[in-house]
Amino acid sequence: MNVDPPVPSRTDEPSAGPAPLGEALFGTVADAYARYRPGVPDAAVRLLAATLHGVPAPVLLDLGTGTAQVPRALLPVVPRLAHVDLVDINQQMLAQAMTAIEPLIGTCTVSPYAGEAHTFVPEGPGRRPDLVTCCRAFHWMDRPAVLEMVDRVAAPHATVAVMGDGSLWTYDADWTVALRELIQTYLGPGRRAGARGTYTEPGRSYEDDLADSAFSDVREYRFPMTRAWTPESVVGYLRSTSFARPDLFGDRHQAFETEVRQLLGAYARGGTLREDAVFTILLARRPGAAS
Repeated sequence: MNVDPPVPSRTDEPSAGPAPLGEALFGTVADAYARYRPGVPDAAVRLLAATLHGVPAPVLLDLGTGTAQVPRALLPVVPRLAHVDLVDINQQMLAQAMTAIEPLIGTCTVSPYAGEAHTFVPEGPGRRPDLVTCCRAFHWMDRPAVLEMVDRVAAPHATVAVMGDGSLWTYDADWTVALRELIQTYLGPGRRAGARGTYTEPGRSYEDDLADSAFSDVREYRFPMTRAWTPESVVGYLRSTSFARPDLFGDRHQAFETEVRQLLGAYARGGTLREDAVFTILLARRPGAAS
């Protein structure tokens, strides 16, 4: 599965060298990310929760956590979660995640880790994750190095869940095609990846990455869904993406958003725009691990 999504993000601290990856991709978009990115479908949350059946005090490791959508969805369903590690390169995303998750944690402890996913190290030996999740973020990572890290730190029975559902750039509908063409009139034909040029598809599938890792027992689950967008929610969503974030447009951003609203208004039916998406989860375990 090569999911083409929205993503984790990185530090916005000053640097003498090139901007860190997440800053170059997303800049300071944590608020838009939190407000406009679609959440995790209920059926997908139930599947993730089922991987923790029989684990009395589970530990969750969420890689590329963004604004902690996955832990926030899981905590009400698995209230016995004992600890959550949030990993992201973007300091603003982590701050947003900690604020968003705080009302839900109860007796659960939460630790933020600011850094690239493959560099993560648990704070203590007793915090071996039972479930490792990565939602709409795996394509930005050093995937073999991430899976090697997970093999080092995860519990023997651990499940790795790689998931996502594409983006409005890749969704094929009349209104998204028109929207993509409008973006390209401003930013050029390639799909932008922040200030670092254009996006390049991963050279291999996520299934291949997992097959070459310790977590080679892989099963795929697909959850079709329909989303209703409004022109204004699409505008907010675009601000949170690597391919249409505000600073890519310079002083033309306001003009771009005006054109987006006009364009989408012409396609909206009853004020809404339809997206038929499929949320896909790859559940991976070590061969022979209990499922």
